[in-house]
Order: sequence, then structure tokens, then C-alpha cells
Amino acid sequence: MAISGDVLRECLPEVVGEFHVLAVDDSHVDRKVIERLLKFTSCKVTVVESGTRALQYLGLDGNTSSIGFDGVKVNMIMTDYSMPGMTGYELLKKIKQESSVFREIPVVVMSSENILTRIDSCLEEGAEEFLLKPVKLSDVKRLTDFILRGEGKKVEGKRSQKRSRSDDSISSLSSSCSSCELSSLSPSEILSKKSRL
Repeated sequence: MAISGDVLRECLPEVVGEFHVLAVDDSHVDRKVIERLLKFTSCKVTVVESGTRALQYLGLDGNTSSIGFDGVKVNMIMTDYSMPGMTGYELLKKIKQESSVFREIPVVVMSSENILTRIDSCLEEGAEEFLLKPVKLSDVKRLTDFILRGEGKKVEGKRSQKRSRSDDSISSLSSSCSSCELSSLSPSEILSKKSRL
């Protein structure tokens, strides 16, 4: 089933510009899915396979040859929770506790496991949101819209209130994209539609 350009445009934020997301996941398939979802919402996406590589990309690994904040602007970080070496929770803590530069950047943690203590720990540590996998286009669109609105308020000196859980959805966004065929697709269906879009 082909998706018309009008339907696709209805689902995308009007102004995303150079909204840059760093996506961190040890699963190749999950990295591809989240990359595809973010690109559907017109985001610039950088994907890395581990928390260590994310720290290197952000210049927080203590190595002066890393890219660092001066070389790249990141508007949001999305990380898997369960990864070998460094978990998403450990990455979140390093970003929020050890970096004055990246502390204000929203971090979204994703997991296929719905463990309330894990969710609460991440939110208490400063995660903007905790999403359950599989992540859908409607989740990504809601997040990018929410972050963009929050950044607009941040410019005025006010940061919007942090969201608590992904079930705290914004009803107006879901109704504005009710006819969007992509919002209800599974990650494998989105990947299979890659060649048709």
C-alpha cells in the first residue's frame, strides 16, 4: 500500500529544520528503525551502537580528539536502556551529572521491558521521557513536537515542565494525525516501506 505525499506531510512537523537527534542502541535493527522514524519527521539523525560511542561523539569521553559540542549541535538524545558495557541509564547519568554543556539536552530512554522501578529511576535521574519499544512514528512525532515547543519556551528563559511517562500523551497531536497511515505501523512495516517512500 503506497502512502500519498499529502498523508505523509500531514504527519510531519511543519518546522523541524536542523533538529538533530543522537540515537544510541546496540541492536542494528532498532537503530535502523529509530533512524527511519526520526527521518520521517525531518530530523537529522546520528546513530551509534553504544553508550561509550555516544560519549565519544559528544566529546565526553575525556579524549581531546572527539568531535565534542563545538563540532556538533545535538537537540535530543534517544538511548536504549539495556546495552552491554554501558547501559542507557549510565549514559543518562553521565550526561546529566557530569556535563554542564549537555545537561539541558533532553534524553529519552527506550526499552522493551516495562519495569516501573527502571522507568522511575530514569525519570528521577533527568530523562525527559521513557518509551516502550517498539517505538512508533506517533511517539517520535509527539516527542519532537514537544521538544520543539519546549525549546521555544527555553529561548524566552522558561523551560516547559518535564513529561512524566509516555502514556501522558498529548491528545491534540494524536487527533491531528488520526488519518496518518504511518502512525499505526510497526517498525518492520516502516522499514519495508522505505523503498516505496
